[in-house]
Amino acid sequence: MLSLIVPAHDEATRLPATLQALHAAASATVGTDGFEIVVVDDASSDGTGDIARAAGARVLRVEHRHIAATRNAGARAARGDTLVFVDADTRVDTALLRAALSALEAGAVGGGATVALRGPLAWHVRAGLAASNWLLRRMRAAAGCFVFCRRDAFEAVGGFDERWFAGEDVALSRALATQGRFVVLRERVSTSARKLRSHPLREHLWLLLRFAVRGRRLLRSRDALGLWYGGRRD
Repeated sequence: MLSLIVPAHDEATRLPATLQALHAAASATVGTDGFEIVVVDDASSDGTGDIARAAGARVLRVEHRHIAATRNAGARAARGDTLVFVDADTRVDTALLRAALSALEAGAVGGGATVALRGPLAWHVRAGLAASNWLLRRMRAAAGCFVFCRRDAFEAVGGFDERWFAGEDVALSRALATQGRFVVLRERVSTSARKLRSHPLREHLWLLLRFAVRGRRLLRSRDALGLWYGGRRD
């Protein structure tokens, strides 16, 4: 069984396209009986859970507002021995999902993918994205919008580290690498650029500056991470 786990907070607008893409990719890869989609509805107030159920997903309601805890809750509820974590604004195609499962079959314990942002992008955004993809590949770390792994490896490292309100994807990547080979696929995963539209460049730069000063301590506070936990949507 392949378990596709989607954490979602107030994602009624974007979730249908994500679930449609997941269902198509998984059906083409493992067949209609070989997968499940688990949407972890984290304190939504916009009907996210109802939309997920209407799309055929299994829904788990939580009240965490903490991405690591929400993903872990989805993993505990999932039935599969292969786990794929997909953000609610991210679209996974058949080629990517097949590449991920092939990597696991070849002996990898987990991995991520090259990130592509949808829509027109300014030159500095394209440069920043290229630098981010290069850095993640060098670090052998996955971007949180798409992370896949074997359940036994995930459980061996204790899942996502709930000390972190952001950066939990990198922490999990490093932890999984202690269990075996962790890969970053050349295949691309398409995700939304909405944070670039809802938060101006100065806010991104201010966050980077604060991170440079405070280091990883910044990632332990939800209040300091409005880019992820604030209410703004584009």
